[in-house]
Amino acid sequence: MSVVAMTAVAPILWGTTYLTATTLLIVGHPLLTAAVRALPAGILLLLIGRRLPRGSWWWKSAVLGALNIGGFFAFLFIAADRLPGGVAAVVGGIQPLLVAVLASRVLAEKLTGRVVAAGAAGVIGVALIVLRASGGLDAIGVAAALLGAVSMATGVVLTKAWSHDHPPLVVTAWQLVAGGLILAALVAVFEPLPEQPPTLTNIAGYAYLTLIGTALAYAVWFRGVAALPARVPAFLGLLSPVVALAIGGLVAGETLTLTQVCGVALVFASVAAVVEGEVRRRPRRSVVSAVPAGIDRGRVGNRDV
Repeated sequence: MSVVAMTAVAPILWGTTYLTATTLLIVGHPLLTAAVRALPAGILLLLIGRRLPRGSWWWKSAVLGALNIGGFFAFLFIAADRLPGGVAAVVGGIQPLLVAVLASRVLAEKLTGRVVAAGAAGVIGVALIVLRASGGLDAIGVAAALLGAVSMATGVVLTKAWSHDHPPLVVTAWQLVAGGLILAALVAVFEPLPEQPPTLTNIAGYAYLTLIGTALAYAVWFRGVAALPARVPAFLGLLSPVVALAIGGLVAGETLTLTQVCGVALVFASVAAVVEGEVRRRPRRSVVSAVPAGIDRGRVGNRDV
């Protein structure tokens, strides 16, 4: 399986989160759910990777854990609680464009008109999928959604900038543990624990969310962040609402509207516009890297070897 296809597994798994949360988990405890999915997943990956941070990676892990996990989840839940009709998802849809812009400044990745247009199309596509008619918008909710998008966009770019000397799996573990500890602290301060013990159904839901929706998903996600231009995993993230919509149709019998179909088409076009260029470039890079040392690699692109 290609790196792009493997990375796409993460947003596909994240697309199952809404159904899992609404049918299997204890309702009304979003921060607890976030902490339960992040901290055990991080500990599991830490046991697999068998490596603790050293030196500056203690504070880097804390920063990345706050940006990608703790802060992102906290802002996301505030936005979802205060905004109607999928507005939080639409505001969060600007994240791929934010990643592309930040990566052009921090990582010297090229920002093209095609990427900008794809980012705009992605936001519109997500809006068509999830938006419903609603009243006025809550300023705090909008601010939280924006901060969540900025938080993870910054975290993704910094992860790629800082972690080139470490395996993606261990960097993922460090982030999840740090973010999980932050979320656990937020639970202790702001959110009371459930009055009733979890049922077997709840336990099964938390196990799925921890092992599959977090440990596996974030492991393949940050592997993609390390191997691909930062914009590619970010745009693949737009697949999550499409998967959630498909699951709603299959499991809950929800019918797609024409507007939603148009939104899905726009999201696919947005992702394809960014990913297709990377898929075309990667084989050429592989061919060039395979040329023996004595041959002028600059001539490989012209097939003059």
